[in-house]
Amino acid sequence: MGLAEWFQEFCNNIQVKDGVTISIRYKNITRRLNTDFWNTASDTSHSLYVGSYGRNTAIQGFSDLDMVFELPSFLYHQYDAYVVNGQSALLQAVRSSMQHTYSTSSVGADGQVIVVSFQDGITFEVVPVFINQAGSYTYPNANNGGKWYTTNPRPEIQAIRERNAACNGNLIPLCRMIRSWKQKWSVPISGLLVDTLAYQFIEYYEYRDKSFLYYDFMCRDFFKWMSEQNESQEYWKAPGSGQYVYGKGLFQYKAKRCYNIALEAVAHENATPKQEWSAKQKWRDIFGTTFPD
Repeated sequence: MGLAEWFQEFCNNIQVKDGVTISIRYKNITRRLNTDFWNTASDTSHSLYVGSYGRNTAIQGFSDLDMVFELPSFLYHQYDAYVVNGQSALLQAVRSSMQHTYSTSSVGADGQVIVVSFQDGITFEVVPVFINQAGSYTYPNANNGGKWYTTNPRPEIQAIRERNAACNGNLIPLCRMIRSWKQKWSVPISGLLVDTLAYQFIEYYEYRDKSFLYYDFMCRDFFKWMSEQNESQEYWKAPGSGQYVYGKGLFQYKAKRCYNIALEAVAHENATPKQEWSAKQKWRDIFGTTFPD
């Protein structure tokens, strides 16, 4: 097995395997909410996967699945007219609807979302939203007396999809591999910031359209690029939407450490004779046990 096969197997290992189960739950939630709020039994209308799963950058073992559900606009005016925290009342109404389907699950309003926790460790976080004319969403936040906020996930999903296609399908695997690094190294970085940085990096990267054979270079060079990000920078702009993505902490030091480990891995690959076992151990030091031994 050569280097290209290592990275191909690694990418297969971290791909989400629970798609059928996730789809069934997503459709059950959608059908329940459509029944109560739209008078239809559709299991697809008015809902959308968002977050990492919506952008197709989630990896196997992820815990939180984000989805939005569009409500009729008259409900916004109804709950906005509340004297005290109509946002909380709206979340409770959606929570009550979902409990008809998931009465034995853990369902609770958590400030901005309705949470449904399943025994296999996957948690659905459902955000009730109202669609705006420009295609963005208004959503409730029940904290601090209640407010309305805006989010715009569709352009983010589309931007990732388009750049992935323009880069020979290499952006999404890069996002997923860096998530494995994030987990292995406990890096203080959000999934959206991972995707944002990968999106920016790969745009002009010299090997952006190459095959798995170049994934060692791509990971090495991305770690170097990450390590050189300004440590005083507070936010980056998300792909497509341009929304601010705030940092959670400094990721540059751990990126630099793994850049140095990646240099060692590449050196083992190019040694004469090749030191393949040693190279793979270095990649496993970076990505964990999902990288083939």
